Amino acid sequence: MNQPDASKIKTNGSALASLALVFFFWGFIAASNSIFIPFCKSHFHLSQFESQLIGSSFYGAYFIGSLLLYLISSMVGYDILNKIGYKKGIIYGLLISVVGALAIIPSANANSFPAILVSFFVVALGFSLQQTAAQPFAIALGDPATGSHRLNLTGGVNSFGTTLGPIIVSFFLFGSVGTAIENVTVTNINNLYLIVAGVFLAVALFFALSKKLPDGKNEAKFEASKNASKSLMILTGLIIAIIIVGQLTNIEKLPLLIVTLFVVFFTLFYSNNKAIKNNEGWGAMKYPQLVYGMIGIFIYVGTEVTIDNNFGALLKTPGYLTQIGLDESKISKFVSLYWGSLMIGRWTGAIGVFNLSNMGKKIATIVVPFIAFGVVLFVNHLYGNDIMELLPYTICIVIAIAAFFYGQEKPAKTLLTLAVLGTISMIIGTTLSGIVSVYAIIFGGLCCSIMWPCIFSLGVAGLGKYTSQGSAFLIMMILGGAVIPPFQGALGDAFGMHPSYIVAACCFAALAFLAIKLKSVLKAQGLDFDSQVASGH
Repeated sequence: MNQPDASKIKTNGSALASLALVFFFWGFIAASNSIFIPFCKSHFHLSQFESQLIGSSFYGAYFIGSLLLYLISSMVGYDILNKIGYKKGIIYGLLISVVGALAIIPSANANSFPAILVSFFVVALGFSLQQTAAQPFAIALGDPATGSHRLNLTGGVNSFGTTLGPIIVSFFLFGSVGTAIENVTVTNINNLYLIVAGVFLAVALFFALSKKLPDGKNEAKFEASKNASKSLMILTGLIIAIIIVGQLTNIEKLPLLIVTLFVVFFTLFYSNNKAIKNNEGWGAMKYPQLVYGMIGIFIYVGTEVTIDNNFGALLKTPGYLTQIGLDESKISKFVSLYWGSLMIGRWTGAIGVFNLSNMGKKIATIVVPFIAFGVVLFVNHLYGNDIMELLPYTICIVIAIAAFFYGQEKPAKTLLTLAVLGTISMIIGTTLSGIVSVYAIIFGGLCCSIMWPCIFSLGVAGLGKYTSQGSAFLIMMILGGAVIPPFQGALGDAFGMHPSYIVAACCFAALAFLAIKLKSVLKAQGLDFDSQVASGH
C-alpha cells in the first residue's frame, strides 16, 4: 500500500504555538499540586494516604469527565466535540477550571479538606475536556503520521511548565523560592489560586479572540455506541462499588486495589473480544488499536505518577541512600530531576516538528537534551540545591540519546525501545541501592517522557469520525494515575518502599508488549506509521 508523503501536509505552526500555551499551564498546575499536597497534610493533620486523595480526586476527574462527555454525546445523538469543534472544547474546559480554581479559595477559608477535594475535582474536570480536545487537535494540525512529534512539542512545553512551576508557586506561596512549607497560610493559598484562575481565564479569552486558530470541527454523522456505553458504565459502577466497600469496611487497601486493576483490564479486554466478534454498537471501541491504547495510557500515566509519588518515601527510607534516610530538605533536587527528565525527553522528541535537515536533526538530538538538562540544573541552583551530585546523570542522558537515534522518530519502535529500557532501569533500581539505584529510578522519567504521544497517536490512528470519541476514551484512562500509585504505596506499606518499585518494572514490561500489539494491529489495517514516518524523512 502506498503511503502519503508526510511533507505534503504542512503543520499549522501558529495554531500549534497557541495550543502549546494550554499544555504549559497543565504543567504549571501539576507543579502546584505537588506543593499543595504537603500543605494539606500538615494543615489538616492528614495521613500520607489521606493527603494522596488530592491526586486521586484529580486523576479520577479525568475518567469521570471524559465518560460524561461521551455519555451526553450518546444521549443527544451527536459527538459534542465534533459539533462545537476542538477550539471551543478547549475554551469551555478552561472556564470550568476557572470555576474549580476559584472554589479552592472558600474551601481553604472554611478549613474543609472534603471541599478542597471537590474543588480539585472540578479543576480536573475542565482539564479532561481540554485534553480530550487538545490531543486530537494537535494531531489534526499536520500530517497524522507525524502527530506524535507535535504532541512531543506540546508535551515539552508542558514539562517546561512543570519545571518552572515550583519556582513560581514557591514565590507566591512563601514569598521567596525555597522557603519551608510550614510558612504557608490560607492567605497564600487564596493569592495563588486567584492568579491561577486569572491565568486560565486569560488563556480562554486568547483562544476565543484568536482568528488564526481553526475550529477543528467534524460534521461526520454520530453513530450510537450502546455496547461501549454499557461497558464503560459497568466499569464505573464496579469502581464506585469498590470505593464504597473500602469506606464502609475494614478490608485492607491492597486487595481492593488489586481487584480494581483486575476490573479495569478485564473489562477492556472483554470489550475488545466482544467487539471483534460483532463490532455493531461498539463505536470507537471496535478498533483494537484504541483498546490497546486505552490500556497503554492507563499503565503509562500510572507508571509516570507512581515513580514520583512514592519516590520521596523511598529516599527517606533508612539504609537506601543514606544510613538514616535522606533529609526532606535534600529530596527536592532528585524529584526535580525526575520531572526534568520528562522535559529532556519531550524537548528532544519535539525536534521532528521543525523543518531541519537530516544532519541538523542529528545535531539537535545530541545538543537539545543537554540544553534541557542545563535548564534543570539552573532551576535547582535557584532553589539553592547542590547540583554537583546531579552531574553524573549525564550518563543516563547519553543512553537516552542513543535510544532516540535507535527509535528513529517511529512511534511504535520508540515506544518499544523506551519501555524495554524502563523495565531494565526499574529492575536495577529495585535490586541495587545507593545513588546508582536513585539514578536508575529517575531514568524512568526519561523513558516515560515521550510515551504519551506515541501511545495516543497510535491509539487514534485510523479512527476517522470516531477520533474525538476515541480521544475521550483515552483521556478516561488517565485513571491509571489514581490507581497504580496507591497500589504501589500499599505494597510499600506491606513489603517496604524499595521492593515496591517492581510495580514500575512490570508496568514498563506491559508497555513493551502493548507497543508490539499496537504495531501489529495497525499494520494489519494498512497503517504502518513507522514505515510512513521513515519514508517522509
